Amino acid sequence: MTFLRKLGPQNPKRGPRECLALSECPDILELADGDFAIIGQPITAEAMPHLPAGTGCGAQEAIVRIPRRVLVEAKRDIPDTV
Repeated sequence: MTFLRKLGPQNPKRGPRECLALSECPDILELADGDFAIIGQPITAEAMPHLPAGTGCGAQEAIVRIPRRVLVEAKRDIPDTV
C-alpha cells in the first residue's frame, strides 16, 4: 500500500512523531490506486444500530468519525472526476 499524499492543509508543526503521541490525528490520505484512506475515531459498534436504511457495514469494514473541518479542508484536494 502506497500513500501519495495527505489531503487538506499541511501542518508543518504536526509531524508524525507528534501525531503518535496524541490521541487524535484524523486525516484523509490518497492511495496510489486512487482510493482514499481515513484516519479517525472508530465508531462502528455505536453507529451500526443507527445506520440509515439501505446502508450497512460489512465484516471487513469499519465506520470512522472524522471532524467536519478535516473533510471540508480536504475538499479542494479531492478531484471532481472519477
